[in-house]
Amino acid sequence: MTLRITQSAYDEIVAHARAEAPIEACGYVGVADGVATTSLRLTNADHSPEHFSFDPAEQFAAMRTLRKAGHALGVVYHSHPATPARPSQEDIRLAFDPAITYVIVSLATDAPDLRAFLIRNGDVTPEPVEVLHNA
Repeated sequence: MTLRITQSAYDEIVAHARAEAPIEACGYVGVADGVATTSLRLTNADHSPEHFSFDPAEQFAAMRTLRKAGHALGVVYHSHPATPARPSQEDIRLAFDPAITYVIVSLATDAPDLRAFLIRNGDVTPEPVEVLHNA
């Protein structure tokens, strides 16, 4: 599979990562018609540069927002402010939904590095990312 994401959703994920650094940013992206279009910033309840967790009330509110817009939750994203864009052992352990694409954006280099992964039963598969510039 390929993660098809609009330029605006891509840019919003990167902007969120930069705004929250040095702590990890996290959020959801809604998908409609196979395209990731709606990025929702969530709060890293841990306020940590090394891991994140969601506030359950905020998660439910985000899901309601996505459903109201006719989107499904398709992407869970977070940032790695100082490490590469690859899932940590904790990321793999906490990836419960095999239907979700997990996106990590690294700020460890000059240019942000956004990568997507499918994580199923502890197996990590990189997923190509196609940024839709005219969407």
